[in-house]
Amino acid sequence: MPPSSDAAPVTFPPVTGEPFRKLSIFFPMWNEEAYIERAVGYAKDECEILVEMGEILDYELIVVDDASTDATPQMADALAAADPHVIAVHHPVNRKLGGSIKTGFAAATGDLVLYSDADLPFDMAELRRAVRLMRYYDADVVSAFRHDRTGEGSSRAIYTFFYNVLIRRLFGVRLRDINFAFKLCRTHIFEHITLQSEGSFIDAELIIRTKKLGFDVIQFGVDYFPRTRGESTLASVGVIRTILREMFQLRKELRGIQPVKGA
Repeated sequence: MPPSSDAAPVTFPPVTGEPFRKLSIFFPMWNEEAYIERAVGYAKDECEILVEMGEILDYELIVVDDASTDATPQMADALAAADPHVIAVHHPVNRKLGGSIKTGFAAATGDLVLYSDADLPFDMAELRRAVRLMRYYDADVVSAFRHDRTGEGSSRAIYTFFYNVLIRRLFGVRLRDINFAFKLCRTHIFEHITLQSEGSFIDAELIIRTKKLGFDVIQFGVDYFPRTRGESTLASVGVIRTILREMFQLRKELRGIQPVKGA
């Protein structure tokens, strides 16, 4: 039933502290013509709410087109031409998820940056909660985990379980669902972090480096919405092989790293 005409207007509690200067949201995309308009549209709606709440002063929405072969590049350019908040970045050759994420972080100009898969595996309204948690707990990264993963199939859930166990054993990092595509970061951490992975290990690499340097990472749970169009390739044999190689490379590199002073 629609609300009555005399319903009270929506109000937001006052923000404690200074608003964040700018929020950057970027979407790594390869052949996402079925999702691009929805993803950018929902992100814009949420950013406008955050501006109204006084949480942020400005925002930008970045589409990282990873050499798509469908209509994604043209759609990204059209969205950018129609809205000054939207930026389209194009890879001349396909660089996979890791390369796209590195491009997104490099392109972001906000003091906060969030990345999400184009199929929006979470309700974008959760961003409000993440920003509030970051402010309340003075966190450097807010990472979400999924309450229920049964919608993506038993084999993928088993693979993810063992992957997270391996991360804990090799790096001593105990986080749930470390590869989930919801990580809200303060961009100052990238003054000390240079991501190396070109594959799907980049999610874990980001959290591992962040914690090893002494920055604060907190988590919260979100409802999960599986992809309904297209197909994910993140659990393919080639992807898993790349993850394992990059995982052991990082383990060697981190042996001499010390926490950042004051982090």
